[in-house]
Amino acid sequence: MAEIGPNTRLKVSPFYKSTLAEGVAGFSPYNRMLMPVSYGDLAAEYARLTKGVSQWDVAVERQVQLKGPDAVRLAQILSVRDLSGLTENKGKYVPMCDHRGTLINDPVVLQLDDDLIWYSIADKDILMWARCVAAERGLNVELSEPDVSPLAVQGPKAELVMASVFGDWVKDLKYFWFKQTELMGIPLVVARSGYSKQGGFELYLMDGTRGDELWNIVKEAGKPWDIGPGSPNPVERIESGLLSFGGDTDDQTNPFEVRLGHYVDLDLDDDVIGIAALRRIASEGVRRHQLGIVLEGPEPKEGHWVWYDILSDGRKVGDMTNGVWSSRMGRTIGFALVSRELSPGAEVVVAKDGEEVAAKLCELPFY
Repeated sequence: MAEIGPNTRLKVSPFYKSTLAEGVAGFSPYNRMLMPVSYGDLAAEYARLTKGVSQWDVAVERQVQLKGPDAVRLAQILSVRDLSGLTENKGKYVPMCDHRGTLINDPVVLQLDDDLIWYSIADKDILMWARCVAAERGLNVELSEPDVSPLAVQGPKAELVMASVFGDWVKDLKYFWFKQTELMGIPLVVARSGYSKQGGFELYLMDGTRGDELWNIVKEAGKPWDIGPGSPNPVERIESGLLSFGGDTDDQTNPFEVRLGHYVDLDLDDDVIGIAALRRIASEGVRRHQLGIVLEGPEPKEGHWVWYDILSDGRKVGDMTNGVWSSRMGRTIGFALVSRELSPGAEVVVAKDGEEVAAKLCELPFY
């Protein structure tokens, strides 16, 4: 079997050795790193996430650090969501667009100090983008990728595990709130966040030499709740209606099309990149929208359901951007990026590898 090994273009995380010891069965490239995507038993990983607690190596969720007198100003220029209420220890989920109003990332912004901000990014070279913008605007800000690697603890029992490690103060963290702290001398930022709807936390490790140590502390603390390894789960995220930037978006997608319109503040200053284009799009009308899609038949549909044509009356009306078998629903489900002409309840056809599969559109999330 062919293998993809770490190299100077594809790096490993501080938790890499720990994931190998846990029996990681698959990786995917993400932000020029290897991201664990399976430990060989997807059903068990789904059960841990939805009923118990799971720990994930998500160090691929890199940070773009803005530091200096103009850090806050640059952060707003890069975000089409109003950041005026951003304060220390409270993060925000934000759409980031290019000058066309096209979505180029959907990071979480964390302000750690008056002049220090992290953009916790999805898969895209936002550091280069931010450096170009800062240079063109003549801003006094230093851009870098710091030694910061998140470890996620997700699931309905995640809070119990985190409280046993840090104390009851973690229970007071609201979603996207965070606190800078230490654990046995390991510098961390602890945030209530994560890529699931099951509840959880992300531990931003700030010393890459101590990844295995942190992994083992969490693993040991989670034993009373049967903690086990996992990764961002495709079934749970689709059932929960979570957007995958780059997976559910193309080079034309704007925030309004993928249910992020409530994170866009159109009255921001014109120097915010993409805001003028988004005003125009909002005025002229959005062409597409994201809906759920359920394939016909109570049996798993074989294959990889990613970006297949959706047809209505024989013409293409959009794309099925993803699809998985949901045992909870007993159907193959996914997301559809389709013309605004279609509404939930519409019957359509998905064209896959020369075959046509009947399907129906629905609202998101599924749960």
